Amino acid sequence: MRQRAKRLYEKAGFKVIASGTIFLLGVTIYAFLYPSINSDTYDVQLFELSDETIRSAKTVEDPIKTQLERDRIAAEISPSFKFNDELARNQAAVIDSLFGYVLEVKNTAKGKKEKAPDMASMVASLRENLRLMETSDNGLRLADDTLRNLLLLPEERLQGVQKVLQDAVENRLNEPVREEAVLEVRNSIEQELREDEAIPASVLEAAIAIARFAIKPNEMVDEELTNAQMEQAKASVEPTRILQGQVLVQEGQVVDRDVYRQLELAGMTEQQQNLKPPAGLLLFAIIAMGLLWLITKRSTAKEPEKITALLVTGSIIAISLALMKLISIVSGNFEVVIAFLFPTALAGMMTRSLINERYAVFVTFLIAASAGIMLQANYAGILEMDVALYILFGGLAGIYMIERDDRRARLLQASVGVAAVNMLYVGFYLLMGQSQYDWPEIGFYLAAALVSGLISGALTIGLLPFFESVFRMLSTMRLIELSNPNHLLLKKILMETPGTYHHSVMVANLADASCEAIGANGLLARVGCYYHDIGKTKMPQFFIENQMNIRNPHDSIPPDTSRDIILAHGRQGAEILRKHKMPKEIVDIAAQHHGTGLLKFFYHKAKEKDPEVDETLYRYAGPKPQTKEIGVIAIADSVEAAVRSMKEPTSEKIKNLVDAIVEDKLKDGQFDECDLTMKELKTVKKVMCETLNGTFHTRIEYPK
Repeated sequence: MRQRAKRLYEKAGFKVIASGTIFLLGVTIYAFLYPSINSDTYDVQLFELSDETIRSAKTVEDPIKTQLERDRIAAEISPSFKFNDELARNQAAVIDSLFGYVLEVKNTAKGKKEKAPDMASMVASLRENLRLMETSDNGLRLADDTLRNLLLLPEERLQGVQKVLQDAVENRLNEPVREEAVLEVRNSIEQELREDEAIPASVLEAAIAIARFAIKPNEMVDEELTNAQMEQAKASVEPTRILQGQVLVQEGQVVDRDVYRQLELAGMTEQQQNLKPPAGLLLFAIIAMGLLWLITKRSTAKEPEKITALLVTGSIIAISLALMKLISIVSGNFEVVIAFLFPTALAGMMTRSLINERYAVFVTFLIAASAGIMLQANYAGILEMDVALYILFGGLAGIYMIERDDRRARLLQASVGVAAVNMLYVGFYLLMGQSQYDWPEIGFYLAAALVSGLISGALTIGLLPFFESVFRMLSTMRLIELSNPNHLLLKKILMETPGTYHHSVMVANLADASCEAIGANGLLARVGCYYHDIGKTKMPQFFIENQMNIRNPHDSIPPDTSRDIILAHGRQGAEILRKHKMPKEIVDIAAQHHGTGLLKFFYHKAKEKDPEVDETLYRYAGPKPQTKEIGVIAIADSVEAAVRSMKEPTSEKIKNLVDAIVEDKLKDGQFDECDLTMKELKTVKKVMCETLNGTFHTRIEYPK
């Protein structure tokens, strides 16, 4: 199966496989969420009896009733008025101008030399002056006799009449006069003038006409303020909603226009085909898969590892959506929101343990958003934010409470922390909600939050081995398990080759520190070192570190036989590890840690007997180190053995030895396939020297 997948990858290429995987994941997400955006529809006809009682599947706004309510509220707003305090003075000035015209005509006539002024021409001249007042709104129209009487009145009496009119008009217009009160004020001022003896009878009608003309409304409706108040009142009206679960039509009830309109608003008639929600869901899937593509593209992992990461991510998302769907199906049987039982941190903790933090955060956000769509329990415009935030906070807590090198026990501790975060969020949910909860409900929600956190850890621990097996992944947790000294193979190395075991531990220390310094996987290097020489358990006495108090068997056998024994330990170690189903990365370390290096001691020994000996016969089969970790292990393996053989190691000797070993391997091309840079090799040499100096430091010679 693995070989078939490898051939498919080589044939199709990374982009095709990655794009296809992401596309299938998008289709999966769309298929899971699609039923949640579609509500039940009914075959109802206008003005016919309903066959069943229909309740609204969702909460939607009724725009027509909302507008009617807003219009009703606006109509109840009393208009705001604005008082014109200048009108009284203005109208007094108008009266002053009118009497000024009269006096002007009188004075003009007096200035002429005729003995008797022509009254007809005086009246005509006065009417011409008053024409503007006659043509205005509520125009002042005085008869010729009235104008004649004003002209005949002595100037002193005329000024007295003017004073009376101005005072009367100003008194009235200093108080608010609205349009509807104008007639009443005019009648009032007329009555006052009729009772005033200061006004001669000959000009009484003229005075009344002038006074009535001067009275105008001085308190008008403020249209701008009134409109603003009406708009404010409209805005304060809450939208009229058709609530989820509300009965729209009873069985046997006539479906009138209003009921049919409400059914259409709720999207519950078969005649409707609303394409907006499916199109919106499609955009959601496109956004999510686009982000996943960017994360994968920017990953520094190798292309096959990226494909594995996509497959693992898709599987985790599918499992989470399946759990979500199960909760969604049974949620209708409960009065409480059982969505709080969903394991909030499951997806995040699994993705963090199997891949990395970036993928884990993405998966957590995606699962939270999907839950908001799928687990809607009440009215929500787009998402059920209560559940979405619950899963988001719990998931992020799970991600940041664990590390990649955490053991299973630490996962359980982290799940307790997730449960605590869940319970805090539930407290927020209960306190901020508008509903009243009794103690059994509060107890349920707190218990659900606790169970959600604990189940997250338990399911993560249970599912991780399955994912590691199916996808052949080497997680940090698996590496930690393999580093346990009680592991069967490690006990075998310790019991059968104690010198090799000690050598492996020393190499592990060097490789771990060096890998961490250059950003490689130090834990993988350490665990790989524990097993890298397991092939020596086949013939332990032929390896010098295990030759305690015995004669070196190589002294009595030809160099080609020694060569075969030594060169075989890498291949035999890989076979032992494969037999015990060890991870591929560990097997590769055993097979590649010598690369195609030359077995110099026995090569030169053989060359002493036969100068024409073929050098390739004394090289390891390889392949050369394929990863940075194996390249570092190759250096550490050679360095540790060489330094251990030094009689009096000093810092200078160790530095020269490490430089020589790295230089030799570099010239021999052993690092050509593992992407180690010169800068990284320099760092590796520095770290190894520091570590070796700490191990082989000068000790005080105690007195006998």
